[in-house]
Amino acid sequence: MTRPKQAASKAGRRKAAKKPAAARTGKAPVVELVRSPGGRPPAAVASRPREARVEKLHEEGVRSLGPAELLASEAAKVSGADLPTEGRYVYGIIAASEPINFGRTGLGGSGEQVYTVHYNDIAAVVSKTSVFIFDPTRENALAHEHVIETVMRARTIIPMSFGTVFRTDEDIREVLRSIYASLKDVLDKMEGRMEFGLKVTWDRDRIIEELKREDEEIHKFHVELTKKHLQSTYFARMQLGRMIDKALAERAAGFVREIYDGLRSVCVASRDNKPIGDKMIMNAAFLIEQPREAEFDAAVNRVAKKFGERLNFKYTGPWPPYNFVNIRLKLERGTAT
Repeated sequence: MTRPKQAASKAGRRKAAKKPAAARTGKAPVVELVRSPGGRPPAAVASRPREARVEKLHEEGVRSLGPAELLASEAAKVSGADLPTEGRYVYGIIAASEPINFGRTGLGGSGEQVYTVHYNDIAAVVSKTSVFIFDPTRENALAHEHVIETVMRARTIIPMSFGTVFRTDEDIREVLRSIYASLKDVLDKMEGRMEFGLKVTWDRDRIIEELKREDEEIHKFHVELTKKHLQSTYFARMQLGRMIDKALAERAAGFVREIYDGLRSVCVASRDNKPIGDKMIMNAAFLIEQPREAEFDAAVNRVAKKFGERLNFKYTGPWPPYNFVNIRLKLERGTAT
């Protein structure tokens, strides 16, 4: 499998993974593995994984780190007259009973301490901020992701939406208290699990040529069409286009089913997100048990090898479970819901 030099799989972090002979000759299925340093990275971590994640944020809309939107505070939606001078930027929720400091890596460029705000045995990972509305720039998205990766090395973290700000530590405690049972349940379910992303693309023109050769109805219609003058074949060409579009959709759906079938046995859950652009046929997230990460790596490689050069695979992770948590919490003045 072809892998970018600046980002290796988990196997690559321990020892260089052996590539199939086809990969060495350039005839292999195209698999780009972009692995996050979250979890158990070596001392030196390449910059590519975080950049890849930020590219994903921009694809999906940086305001939310994937479909998981965990906390939204009315404290972050105040008018200029009511705007306090200091707030708390929240990165995620972890299980922790004792205070933890994660270093001076807080968002905003001022080197604020990243620390925990607790209720019972759960905690929010936060840093102080004087900014209440963060622009979704690449720099800010990288800083947000860097903190989450740092926490993920030692803890299971339920990630927050980008730009979530509360007024005070006490506001955060009130939200943790009000939905403690729900957060505890999610943390328990996600413990020891991590997310991997898989995007699959194809060369659409190449597949169309395959259809013209292999699909009997399309092949026959195309041959007949090429024998006629252009002036008399406008509607026939429109019909051929509709036939090809239908066949492309059916073929893409078949490929996606085969890919899921090859990975289903080694994942806890999967989520099918909307493909981006004409070339992408699959945009999926998989929830994996940490001990089965190597199995999942191998399964992705097997599936990619099966399709050869017909499909290109971009495989990223591990990430926190962005796509598998969907809790929206809201703090209103005086009550928590």
